[in-house]
Amino acid sequence: MNTARPLAVTNVRILDPSRKLDAVGTVLVRDGVILSASGGAAAVPDGAETIDGSGLACLPGLVDARVFVGEPGGEHRETIRSAGRAAAAGGVTSILVMPDTDPVIDDVALAEFIVRTARETSAVNVFPAAALTRGLRGEEMTEIGLLSGAGVRAFTDGRHTLRNNGLMRRIMTYAGDFDALVMHETQDADLAGSGVVTEGLLASWLGLPAIPREAEVIPLERDLRLAALTGARYHAAQISTALSAEAMRRAKRDRVRATAGVSIAHLSLNENDIGEYRTFFRLSPPLRSEDDRQAMIEALADGTIDIVCSSHDPQDADGKRRPFAEAESGAIGLETLLPALLRLHHTDRVPLLRLLEAVTSAPAELLRLDRGTLQPGRPGDLTLVDLDAPFVFTKDRIGSRSKNTAFENARFQGAVMRTIVGGRTVFEHDARSVAA
Repeated sequence: MNTARPLAVTNVRILDPSRKLDAVGTVLVRDGVILSASGGAAAVPDGAETIDGSGLACLPGLVDARVFVGEPGGEHRETIRSAGRAAAAGGVTSILVMPDTDPVIDDVALAEFIVRTARETSAVNVFPAAALTRGLRGEEMTEIGLLSGAGVRAFTDGRHTLRNNGLMRRIMTYAGDFDALVMHETQDADLAGSGVVTEGLLASWLGLPAIPREAEVIPLERDLRLAALTGARYHAAQISTALSAEAMRRAKRDRVRATAGVSIAHLSLNENDIGEYRTFFRLSPPLRSEDDRQAMIEALADGTIDIVCSSHDPQDADGKRRPFAEAESGAIGLETLLPALLRLHHTDRVPLLRLLEAVTSAPAELLRLDRGTLQPGRPGDLTLVDLDAPFVFTKDRIGSRSKNTAFENARFQGAVMRTIVGGRTVFEHDARSVAA
């Protein structure tokens, strides 16, 4: 039982996309559960810890549906504890961790290891995803039924794309029997080859091997057709091109049970940010053209893209201090997910509640979690944000074990001031560090 004092956040702007609520009022949490969160005044329980939320916004704790960690096997890059610390600093209270570990999370015992380690060490809620195929080898399906019963929220081969069409159909058919979520990254390995940037003029200028945009959309279109055939719940883990957005629009018009995510990097950055071979911008999928980035923003605004994720992928210095084509791909993102997303609010590109829906109630519904909302009776996971506070994201702010951020020294507007999980504060901002 949660024995913390009741918590009251008063005079705060309540932003709850699950109820389309934007009002100034009071949020009450007792025994780790939201008692009320609505506009207007509310009676504060005796003995409650009271926070004056004047000038702040109270959001549901963010839900991040794509987080890579190093534990087990790569703890030097990231542990579950350090990922939880970084998440809390970013206002993220629930994370779905990918199975790309050593050993791979492909059986019940390993999934239970993640749950147990998170319970003992993490400041935030951690939910395991399990592999679609044993060892991520793309050859043999995992025990989806047993893993679903053990609390696994999604099935994915993480960074890997399944080539075998017949196997993918069998996986979707079997997953459909359990209403399990198939989450897939789509990049055709044969088309991608040794490419590291998007095919186009910039790739030619840089002299780097390139990947055509079709490498993403061809396996995506295959998956969408198989999802229509099998009736499975399908989620495109991260799309990044206008071609992919149009494929998702068609699938949704045809009522396929399909959803899509986009990483915060592909909403915020384009291929020109690579500059002079800056390896922190070596990502998978690679950064795209500005036209593609704009297409991602439009797809998020109109609901074609359902969720935004950090795609937090820690890599150590040795993996990044190499020539661009040899560097490991990936960037951390838990701490910059919300402030980077808020750029689209401050530039009036996407309505605020729609932005917040994509990182709260939408991923929670996708993963069948009772999180991402301020509805009474739900867990007391809250994020208090100063939507207008300017700050610079410097290296010394990074809580992750790895420092490979694509947003080093970026200027943001919108600082997380406090993160609360189950009614307990797990992060509190040092106001002195918020400065332009």
